[in-house]
Amino acid sequence: MKDDTREKRWQDHFPRSLPRYVLMACLALVVVSLGVVLTPARPPEPAEPPFSDQARAAALAETRQLLDASSQLGTAARNGSKDNSAESADARSAAAGNPAVERTVTLLTLQAQALLAPGESPADAASAASASGGATSPATSPATSSAAPRPATAAGLVLALADSGRQRLADAAKADGGMARLLAAVGTAQLLQTSALAAETGTEAPAADVTPPQLSGTCPSPSASPAVPAAGESAAEPSAAAASLSGALAAAVRTEAQTIYGYQVALTRLGGDAAKSAAEELARHDALLDGAESLSRLHCSAVPPREAGYALGPSFLASPADGLADLEAAALPVYGDLVALSEGGTRQWAIAALFGSAKRAVRWGADPGALPGLDRASTPTQPAAETPSQPAG
Repeated sequence: MKDDTREKRWQDHFPRSLPRYVLMACLALVVVSLGVVLTPARPPEPAEPPFSDQARAAALAETRQLLDASSQLGTAARNGSKDNSAESADARSAAAGNPAVERTVTLLTLQAQALLAPGESPADAASAASASGGATSPATSPATSSAAPRPATAAGLVLALADSGRQRLADAAKADGGMARLLAAVGTAQLLQTSALAAETGTEAPAADVTPPQLSGTCPSPSASPAVPAAGESAAEPSAAAASLSGALAAAVRTEAQTIYGYQVALTRLGGDAAKSAAEELARHDALLDGAESLSRLHCSAVPPREAGYALGPSFLASPADGLADLEAAALPVYGDLVALSEGGTRQWAIAALFGSAKRAVRWGADPGALPGLDRASTPTQPAAETPSQPAG
């Protein structure tokens, strides 16, 4: 009896309370919606910059650190220092009046200009590096710089320059094409300057060499070769990327064949240590030619035939050492193109070939410049206040 009474009371009460419940529900919805509108949405996390952008920024920040250190070293050598420690005295003595330090300043200045992003000024780059406390290394590469710069001593600068050069080459192996060429050029020049700076300041030179990878593999299929179309197919043009790589490999083959011929002719006119060096370099170029031909076959590209001889000007015959220097320097943009247009093991081989050509160019007396492998017309011009760069070594 009591249950029936309670049910009747609830039924009598519910119709009267229904508008109140509806009103409360509407008010709750309004409050919730206002909260959603008034609460600002959390901004999305910024996308991580591409590896090439990170590698360029790290290279620029460390190059500027090296430039500051080399400038301080040159200034301390000229003006002296209040620090009378043996290490500082030795550093000032080694750097005093040393053109290698000034050439290092010039080289790093030009490289810093080349590493600026489009529309970025040196002041912007300096403030960004200062705000971050140094370079921010790409997540997939080892640290490329430290927040605290190394002491401005000749030995410290040599070690820092070598570390930076090796890191730039490591990043070049993974960066996008154009940036890979730039990083390879920066790293090559820094490693070369490491040897020159160490030799002229009497400090120990760290290892500065690049070992090419072992080449292996074959063309995936005969039909992949642009020179031999498959049966029933037309000899269509290969893709732009394939044609570019094929052209770069063909240029490397022709360049090495001509260089070998030049060394063979030079050996008949050189004597003593020069002849011994030429014979050693000739063997290296034989290996480079074999490597370039092997890579051409690996990428299903036609291998240019070897020619019996090449035209050499009278100046080459009159001064074969200078002629060899010119041949080595002429190979730099060829390998720069191959670095930009290749990837993986082929790019690593091209980076090693670029460094080797620049090193041999210096040995024969040529100046590969601050950015070996890049077109000289597209590189930054020499600042008016700087001394013109000389061969690094």
